[in-house]
Amino acid sequence: MKTVGIILAGGNSYRMEKLTEKRAIAAMPIGGSYRCIDFALSNMTNSHITKVAVLAQYNARSLNEHLSSSKWWNFGRKQGGLYVFNPTITMDNSYWYRGTADAIYQNLDFLKRCHEPYVIICGGDCVYQMDFGKLLNYHIEKNADITVVVKDMPVSEDVSRYGIVRMDEKSQIYDFEEKPMVTQGHTVSTGIYLMRRRMLISMLEQLALEQRHDLVNDILIRYKNMKKIYGYKLDSYWSNIASVESYYKTNMDFLKPEIQKEFFSGDNPAIYSKVDDYPPAKYNTGSMVRNSLISSGCIINGQVENSVLFKKVFVGSNCVIRNSIILNDVYIGDNTHIENCIVESRGTLKANSYYSGEDGVRVVCEKNERYMI
Repeated sequence: MKTVGIILAGGNSYRMEKLTEKRAIAAMPIGGSYRCIDFALSNMTNSHITKVAVLAQYNARSLNEHLSSSKWWNFGRKQGGLYVFNPTITMDNSYWYRGTADAIYQNLDFLKRCHEPYVIICGGDCVYQMDFGKLLNYHIEKNADITVVVKDMPVSEDVSRYGIVRMDEKSQIYDFEEKPMVTQGHTVSTGIYLMRRRMLISMLEQLALEQRHDLVNDILIRYKNMKKIYGYKLDSYWSNIASVESYYKTNMDFLKPEIQKEFFSGDNPAIYSKVDDYPPAKYNTGSMVRNSLISSGCIINGQVENSVLFKKVFVGSNCVIRNSIILNDVYIGDNTHIENCIVESRGTLKANSYYSGEDGVRVVCEKNERYMI
């Protein structure tokens, strides 16, 4: 494919609370066996994009470890490669990434060395499946300068944390509001953009001269009346991980048969991830599991219902886990009750404990000494 991919994976959100104290949003576990960035990477490789750059910054260690080998997503260096860029102090620059445009500008040499005529830019904090080849064909057919992937959200959805776009009957974008407090629109930008590589380089160099650093405000909004910017509607599942509530909802969505079919049926391309060599989940006498995802390495001795358990979770005897997400390597002592919670990874929950999110989703972080209980 005549496209190079750029994944913006350096962001953080205070609405994620304790969940991003030690990891980037792009490294958040999703669906039992994946990380959030796996969906963007899988879409790239499934669309035959062979060269991808990941721009990391905030709490980058866990993300860098996850991306330590490109083989899991089939990005061989002979065909292109997977590149991970962190902010670097140089003779000319000592700044962290000051915005989305600045993140790409600080790695402009990568784009200049590429030969692909087009660039796809997307975030590492969204869960979706998409054929970028169809997006490129649409972009060429419309003779667009920039194409933005958009999504019609339900009227009940709070869209104040998204960019709102308005399009004419030909799908050309004539208005763009970034995270408005009040809006009547419900067509949002998904943060996926396609444009010509040379045009992007020229724009970024101009922004740097003017000390501008944001991709949305300083390119999309600023150039909306000067460039032909079109919207490409995504009609399949899409979710942005930016808060505890949205993270919880996205994982719970994977318990729905229609969502499982959309991502994991034989008709759809695979979602790839780094594989750990854990044994299959073990269900001991007295365990009971209903409508849940149980990952490899788990040992279940209690009751699990409407929940997602990630890798290496131990559930003690007579435990009850309902409507909850248990992240990697959690030990849950006997007679523990967990409901409407997200339990942080590598936690140890003492026996006879009770955790409940009564007014919403509760994030549980327990760091007890596992071998002393």
